[in-house]
Amino acid sequence: MKKLRAKFKLWLSTRDIEGVFGDGKWRLLKAIESTGSLAKTSELLRISYRKAWGDLKKAQDALNVPLVEKHRGGIHGGQSALTEQGKKWVTAYTRFHGDIEKAVEKAYEKHIRKLAE
Repeated sequence: MKKLRAKFKLWLSTRDIEGVFGDGKWRLLKAIESTGSLAKTSELLRISYRKAWGDLKKAQDALNVPLVEKHRGGIHGGQSALTEQGKKWVTAYTRFHGDIEKAVEKAYEKHIRKLAE
C-alpha cells in the first residue's frame, strides 16, 4: 500500500449560504495580495475572471465586509488590493486552517496510522 496521508477541504457556511469562505477564496485573496490584480490572479489560479469576481462578491456579500478594493486602470490595467478586513480574513483563516490541519494530523495518528503501516 502506498503511504497514506490525511487531506481535507474546509469552508465556512451560514444557514442559508454554502461556501461563504474557504480554501478557494483564501487562495484567491492571497493571490490578489501578491499579484495586485484580479485578472492576473484568475490566470494564476486558472479560473475565469468572472468566477474569481463572482467568488469574491459572494464572500463579501455574505460576510458583509469589503475584502478587496478594485481600481480601474487605463492603458496599464487596473489594480486590486486587499482591504484591512481582507487582510484580517487571510490572517485569521491561515491560523484557523493551521489549527485544523494539526487536529486532523493528530486524529490520523491516533486512529489510522497503525492500520496504514
